[in-house]
Amino acid sequence: MQWAKKRPKVKYDLALSGILDLPFAELDAKIEDVDLNGDNSYGYRPLIDALASHCDVAPESVVTISGGTSMANHLAMAAALEHGDEVLIEQPTYEPLLAVAEYFGAKIKRFPRAFENDFRVEVAEVAKQITPRTRLIVLTNLHNPSSTLVGEETLKQIGDLARDIGARVLVDEVYLEAMFEVAPRSCAHHGPEFISTSSLTKGYGLSGLRCGWILAEPELAQQMRLLHDVFGAVGPQPSERLSVMALAKLPRFIARAKRILESNRAVLNDFFDSREDLQVVRTSSGTTSFPRLLRGRVGDLSAVLAEKYDTAMVPGRFFESPQHFRVGMCAEPELFSEGVRRLGAALDNLSA
Repeated sequence: MQWAKKRPKVKYDLALSGILDLPFAELDAKIEDVDLNGDNSYGYRPLIDALASHCDVAPESVVTISGGTSMANHLAMAAALEHGDEVLIEQPTYEPLLAVAEYFGAKIKRFPRAFENDFRVEVAEVAKQITPRTRLIVLTNLHNPSSTLVGEETLKQIGDLARDIGARVLVDEVYLEAMFEVAPRSCAHHGPEFISTSSLTKGYGLSGLRCGWILAEPELAQQMRLLHDVFGAVGPQPSERLSVMALAKLPRFIARAKRILESNRAVLNDFFDSREDLQVVRTSSGTTSFPRLLRGRVGDLSAVLAEKYDTAMVPGRFFESPQHFRVGMCAEPELFSEGVRRLGAALDNLSA
């Protein structure tokens, strides 16, 4: 996360994992639509209702978070774990998930999502690691960094394992939003052992709103609201009101996001077809790809890209995969195409 915040700005940014930021004017907001104050002690009710409709769940299962998915994951783990509890986390994964579990003093075990297995989750591998002491199983869907989808049947089987020992399953579903109307239902529909976290930050260009949420069974959701008194107290009223407006306009933002992703995915697939120095698990959805470099070092590639080509990607060391790098398909298509061309030139430079 520090690398993402402090890295030099580049013109051709292949490191973006969320759709290009939406201009404020696209919200069609007027000053009278925004207020500094209002009743949102345990969530702004219009936002709760809008998210309940968006996710097709009861409002009682929705916990609103003003810190995006990252804060949602923090609160979800805080509610689900005690110091010293055992937690199973996918590998590779998004580093802040590990950091939060470590912060809460959990005993961390891992289950693989191997490149050689197309980053799929194998239920048998989860079953090998689970014990009566396991309190939480954690995964991302779509997978961050590869965008691989975990199917509903696999999720249900993982839920069965958790239910048998009284554990819960936390699924970070923020990239599932980038599947738009073809996305499967949230894992929250598969049973009370599931906890879902998500936000508007990745699929729609709405990162600036920091609108996150948790879906959980009502009793646990209420525990989270009370626990959030320690962390965030109340959300920012202007952002919550703008988030309600944004949710009402999602079809327009989805059309924009699809245009960007479809164009950029086609460019990236053509690029992969042309390279013998990369291997990749291809996906039809999501905002990111996670190729493996077959020759040379990713650190050298990243340095050449930044210094010589004004281009960036995310080195795989941040996802426990030093021979991989993450490419985000989220920039304006013209800039993305040129960035991919420059990536190719940097790879050629590295080989030479």
